[in-house]
Amino acid sequence: MFATASSAATAYQNVGLETSVRNSNPHQLVVLLLAGARQAILLARGGIEQKDVPLKGSSITRAIDIILNGLRASLDQEKGGQIATNLGSLYEYMARRLLRANLENDIAALDEVLRLLTEVQEAWEAIADKGVSGGTAAVAPPAVAASGR
Repeated sequence: MFATASSAATAYQNVGLETSVRNSNPHQLVVLLLAGARQAILLARGGIEQKDVPLKGSSITRAIDIILNGLRASLDQEKGGQIATNLGSLYEYMARRLLRANLENDIAALDEVLRLLTEVQEAWEAIADKGVSGGTAAVAPPAVAASGR
C-alpha cells in the first residue's frame, strides 16, 4: 500500500532529474549527462569494493549507456568537425575502458574514466562561465579537443 523509503527516495530523485532536464539548455544537458556518468562510475567502484556484482554491472552499464547513447549521440559531426570527432573517439575509448573494468574488476580503469569525465565536465562548465550556454554538444571543451584522444 505504501512505498518503501528507498522507492520514495528514488521517485523524488527522478522527479528532480526530470525537472532539471526540462529546464536545461543543450549545454546544461551535457553537464547533467557527464555528472550522471560520473555518479554511475562511483557506484560501480563501490560495487567492486563491496564485491556487489549486480551493483557493479548495472552501474557500469548505466555509465556506458550515458556515454555512448547520451554524450556521443549528442555530437553534431557537421558543426563540430574534428573536435566532435575527437570527442566521439574519447567517448568510445571510455566505453572500452569501462567494459574492461567490468570484466576484470579493474578499479584503475574506472578511476581513469572518472578522471577523463571530470576533465570534460570542468571544461564544459568553464565554457558556460564564458557565456557559451546556448551552444550544442558539437562545441568541445578546448582541453579535451587538444588532447587528440
